[in-house]
Amino acid sequence: MPNSAVFVPHFHWDREWYEPFQVFRHRLVAALDTVLETAEANPDFRFTVDGQMAAIEDYLEMRPENRDRVAALVGGGQLAIGPWLILLDEFLCSGETIVRNLQMGWAAAAGLGGSMPIGYLPDMFGHIAQMPQILARAGIEHAALWRGVPGSVDGHAFRWRAPDGSEVRTEFLFDGYDNGLDVLLVPDRIGRALGDYAEMTAGRWGNDPVLAMAGTDHNAPDPRLTAWLRQASGEERAITIATLDEYIRKHVRDEVSAVVTGELRSHVRGNILPGVLSVRLGLKQRMAVAERTIDHAERVNALWSRRDDSPFLTLAWHKIIESTAHDSVVGSGTDETCEQVEARLAEATQTARAVRDAALAEPAASVPGDGHLVANTLPFPRTALVEADVVAPPEGTALVATAADGTARPVQLVSEAPTVLSDERMDASQLERVLRRIHRRELFGRLIDHYDLTPGSLVFHLAEVPAAGPFDLLILRREVAAAAAAHPGEWRVLTLAEARATALVPVVVPASGLASFRVEPSDGPAEPSPTLTPAAATPRTLSNGLVEVEVAADGTLDITGADGTVLHGVGRLVDGGDRGDSYNYAPPAHDVLVSEPTESTVELLESGPLRSRLRVTRVYAWPTALSSDRDVRAGETVPTPVETLVEVRAGEPFVRVSTSFLNQSADHRLRFHVPLPEPVSTSASAGQFAVTERGLTSEGGWGEYPIPTFPASAFVSAGAATVLLDHSSEYELVGDGTELAITMLRAIGSISVNIHPLRDEPAASEIPVPGAQDLGMRIENRFAVVPSATGWQGADAVALAEEFRNDVLVTRGTAPVGGQLPPGATGLRVVGEDVFVSGVRRVTDAERGAGVEVRLTALSDTGSSVRMTGAFTEATTVDLLGRPLSESPVADGLELALGPWEIRTIVVR
Repeated sequence: MPNSAVFVPHFHWDREWYEPFQVFRHRLVAALDTVLETAEANPDFRFTVDGQMAAIEDYLEMRPENRDRVAALVGGGQLAIGPWLILLDEFLCSGETIVRNLQMGWAAAAGLGGSMPIGYLPDMFGHIAQMPQILARAGIEHAALWRGVPGSVDGHAFRWRAPDGSEVRTEFLFDGYDNGLDVLLVPDRIGRALGDYAEMTAGRWGNDPVLAMAGTDHNAPDPRLTAWLRQASGEERAITIATLDEYIRKHVRDEVSAVVTGELRSHVRGNILPGVLSVRLGLKQRMAVAERTIDHAERVNALWSRRDDSPFLTLAWHKIIESTAHDSVVGSGTDETCEQVEARLAEATQTARAVRDAALAEPAASVPGDGHLVANTLPFPRTALVEADVVAPPEGTALVATAADGTARPVQLVSEAPTVLSDERMDASQLERVLRRIHRRELFGRLIDHYDLTPGSLVFHLAEVPAAGPFDLLILRREVAAAAAAHPGEWRVLTLAEARATALVPVVVPASGLASFRVEPSDGPAEPSPTLTPAAATPRTLSNGLVEVEVAADGTLDITGADGTVLHGVGRLVDGGDRGDSYNYAPPAHDVLVSEPTESTVELLESGPLRSRLRVTRVYAWPTALSSDRDVRAGETVPTPVETLVEVRAGEPFVRVSTSFLNQSADHRLRFHVPLPEPVSTSASAGQFAVTERGLTSEGGWGEYPIPTFPASAFVSAGAATVLLDHSSEYELVGDGTELAITMLRAIGSISVNIHPLRDEPAASEIPVPGAQDLGMRIENRFAVVPSATGWQGADAVALAEEFRNDVLVTRGTAPVGGQLPPGATGLRVVGEDVFVSGVRRVTDAERGAGVEVRLTALSDTGSSVRMTGAFTEATTVDLLGRPLSESPVADGLELALGPWEIRTIVVR
């Protein structure tokens, strides 16, 4: 039995949860006031601030006068801060966001004396496979965590190994992060209680001292703690007070033999609360939009702009990272908490969008106003289909898109706008009121090209880009006043917009590059793109030579891939009851599953040649809610039309599928099913620098049923079916591996329920959250389905997922109309099989100046040979905190050999 114990005073601080952020911050300030006073009064006292700098930042915003006090305690070793900015949910944000979280937390801690070099992850709902590599590549050798550790670990520590082989020694908080509190219940009996606990857990400790984590949620330790422990020390065993860092790096001695590789999602020693993956769909979608927008903003800012918008990018990143907290984006908070998270993500998106648009405006200044600029944020060339607002052609005339090199390609018109914007009759005395609508040259959101003024008639001709000369509003007013005086009585005022249309344009864009085009009437037939097989359609089929889809009678899809692989019944929707809560799904004991529509119709929307579309509308009779007996769904149903937009684009080897419906039912889960050609025993999903393979079951053993629903971010693959995803999602292999089911909506009404059929203990208080039912909300999901007998690698899913999730950026040119289109430009190009580029941004080094940082990952078991080219002559490998590691020779580009699943960060100049 251990003959010593180390107590680690701390708190766990949920920044927002069952109360919103500002309410919890009020408590935080009082708690940290107590911590500072206690530490200053007693030099033996130590405190670990939960591993997240957000708590310190939030405190100092209210108590800026205490900054030096905090720094002094950090410098003296009494206060351990960092390394994270926020304690995040690792599965509901991107791997790049996790890295930025660590970078921002580390930098903030450095400003106060330095970070605790421990990857402290106390309350996350499971852990990603690549976390050991992220920590190791930041120079952090140790981690400490609770949830998700498999039953094979029987000690208090293990070696946690990432897919690339990186390892960190990991302290296993097997009894949670509050295991020392029960020992402190009776202060004058601490010695006896500690002895009992040491005896009960002796098999875990070996020769190492007992780790007693003395703290819990939202509470500072009692200021008398040091005195209590001093009195108890020596009765049966020595007691030391330490930070978590001191315990791990100074007090433990035993060699660690247990090794765990990959993600930690076992239920065996703690609940991992997997239902957070699917509750409050909107938060997951807004997180993905915010991450995509800032990624695009950083890339175009780094490659095509001279602006230093780093303060705006830092602000946007901070708001995104705050929102990744493990009670924020997960959606396990109250309605007002989730509304604040949503607003914060909206602010982050808006800030990043402003940077993105300002960066694009610079090269757009070289593109004529009757042309468009297209920016590709991906590091490989692509042919993108762009929707552009153009002048409609005269009847019988075709339009073509002309590139800077003179190549002309046919376009596809998909809609036309009305030309008559207003037709009014009024007395001459009222004409001045019409003129007040004009702001310099703008009228009804367009610009006045010219006007016709005849007795009794005023006609405005509007255009997106005026072709006529200057417009003088004062002259117009003088002319109208004179005409009105000369011709009193009734006038007709007609406002005509230039005939406009929306055209679908194929644009070849270089890697990380720019291209421009102009749409104009054709003098003759244009050659179709030699790289694109036309998309075609019939009333129930779509095809493009690479993939074919046919709508079955029940509205599901039969999809055939280029290799002949056929997926039947794709998009079968299955709706069932959910009597669970924000943390865990739970089916009613007497569930009613609805999978057959009451009616199904198909409408042909577009027939190619660049894009073909069908709209499938299926109506379902879904129960309105659970009944008064929560184990039974209500008998009353509501007819719910679900629209499914099925789309095939020229050149794409996948079928795009978008679903939309107005949710009128409560307490239910809806899933999108993809039946598989033959049963499978494993699945794989991409997210956070890895593609993780899983079986049909999860490991159980604690108080939570191990439901085998798993996270996926970029794609999920099972057998011959790979589904590309728009946002972090939840999936399951069902029917003994015969179908892949992806959750589209999980609507519930309580943060936690006291009695849960799949969980022994409450996860929180039973607080109603009616907003989590998403009633009256339009629920939209977006997928792409890739049939391939060779699985996700044979389908090139890494690259396809990037294309699906990242549209090119398009903006109108601002140079004078009619000028020459500028030539295309290439940025950074990365060539390598299954290589994922998670970030490209401008960085500045005090010694070496500005550079561009590129983060790459080899998403394969074999590694990747990579070639990177661009306008650079130097390349430095840095760690995840930006510290230089080695120089790489650059000769007409950079050659890199990435090991299996390796994350590599390069700064080029």
